[in-house]
Amino acid sequence: MDQAKTASAVNLASWLPLRALSGWSVKDLNGDLAAGITLAAIAIPEQMATARLGGFAPEIGFFTFIAGSVAFALLGANRQLSAGADSTITPLFAGGLALIATSGSPHYLALAAMLALMVGLLVALSGIFRLGWIADLLSVPVTTGFLAGISVHIIVSQLPSLLGLPPESGETVRRVGEIAANLYLTNPWCLAIGLGVFAIVFAAGQVSARIPAALIGMILATLGVIAFDLKNRGVEVLGALPNRLPAPGMPTADFHDAQALVPLALLIAIVVMVQTAATSRSFPPRDGEAPDVNRDFVGVGAGSIVAGLFGAFAVNASPPRTAIVAQTGGRSQLSGLIAAAIVLVLSVFGGSLLANVPQAALAGVLMFVAQHILRWQVFTKVWRQAKVEFALILITMIAIVVLPIETGVAIGIGLSLLHGIWGSTRTEPIELVQVPGTSVWWPPSSSSAGEQQPGVLVAAFQAPLSFVNADRFKRGLSDLIDASEGVKLVVLEASNIVEIDYTAAQALIDTIRHCRDKGAVFAIARMESLRAQAALQRFGIAEIVGTERIFHSVDAAIKSLGPGKPQQQTQDGVP
Repeated sequence: MDQAKTASAVNLASWLPLRALSGWSVKDLNGDLAAGITLAAIAIPEQMATARLGGFAPEIGFFTFIAGSVAFALLGANRQLSAGADSTITPLFAGGLALIATSGSPHYLALAAMLALMVGLLVALSGIFRLGWIADLLSVPVTTGFLAGISVHIIVSQLPSLLGLPPESGETVRRVGEIAANLYLTNPWCLAIGLGVFAIVFAAGQVSARIPAALIGMILATLGVIAFDLKNRGVEVLGALPNRLPAPGMPTADFHDAQALVPLALLIAIVVMVQTAATSRSFPPRDGEAPDVNRDFVGVGAGSIVAGLFGAFAVNASPPRTAIVAQTGGRSQLSGLIAAAIVLVLSVFGGSLLANVPQAALAGVLMFVAQHILRWQVFTKVWRQAKVEFALILITMIAIVVLPIETGVAIGIGLSLLHGIWGSTRTEPIELVQVPGTSVWWPPSSSSAGEQQPGVLVAAFQAPLSFVNADRFKRGLSDLIDASEGVKLVVLEASNIVEIDYTAAQALIDTIRHCRDKGAVFAIARMESLRAQAALQRFGIAEIVGTERIFHSVDAAIKSLGPGKPQQQTQDGVP
């Protein structure tokens, strides 16, 4: 009883707030302070630009960052992860919401807040119910294609501001055509500002990611607007931001709006979980513990909930900002709280400081973000090593660019799952040979010859047995049995069979009967998976085979049941 109480207490403690600050000491203050100031310097222009990307006022990006940082510090586990507005998911919900409401309208803002609540609940509940495996639904090629498509959306959406052209709306392909038709109207001042900020951020990134290059570029661009009176030369600026904090409250969207947002919320929640898990695993705890991805889901999900209650939009984990915290010496989530406090002060007192920030400067920041999320190295490696998976990259990217963005993401997720299933469906039973002078049975290869035991067929199936490959397993193994002349013993080497479902169990039973019809004994060896062993009992396969014909090794099966040997249980039999 005492042990049970202790275990419960430990489990409860793992969910207490401020876990990401546990173990903090005064000696960590300098590192957290430096990381917090650097994080704020990088987050201020980034959050403004991301808010603008989604059709929101810049201060909404500040509120999103504050909500994500505070909520994650209270409920997350990772000591360095930074949560806030993120350019990966912003085009997703901006494109989806634009189909329902006019961008920037009160209805649009209410829908965004409702969507943030829904995404936050889905992500947080996934963490509470330990559904971290959902983060593995997207393969690397599909994720790469997804990010490439998002990059194209960002570039197309920012080209009008970069070139000083009228804003465009509608489908991406149509917007590209309209931008191309209006190129002659390009404002050279806007273009110079945008490219200048891009160049500053890009060049600083080659030196050190810790340089707040986006902030430096934004300040220089603002000073240029003032010094050369660029507002009268057609350069659009932000204007003074209101010095205020939003009042908390439930979004005003109705039930029908919430219903319409469900598919979009599910897609965004999956993307948030994928990126949060990747970030958490990339920056594990310093004490050697495994990252607590589920707890981090709760922290990021809570950030979206708080953001929604304050009229902001969904938050996501940021790999670049998290890397900044790690590189600048951040030891705990105190760094995120310090950054949030700086952004809060700016939101309440510094709105007028941002009045002359040119829109083209924020476009330059987002252009850098767009090229940064293009994983050119992954493109190259996948092209060289896996042509089929490179096709997944292209299909996903094209779908996200050409189709409505949420449809493209759904196609990407579907392709990722289908590709995983396809690998299992292509698995064939193979005949193993014995490595000379050993008891090891291995797939045959041209580099080394193997040995076969007379009258013995050793076959393996290198995948879980399920409905997607059950028929292929049955036909393939039956063909091997039929092709083996004088076979008296068939051993299924089952080390890779980690699961057996109902359909596959029936196929295995049919195969065992086919083997016996051919006058051979059927045995199973090296079934190491506990789930597969339980399936043998549950579906009655162990009784059909006989527990005395289930072994720890192929060698033991052959010694006990090979041609001319008495068929009785030995010490190697698995009960």
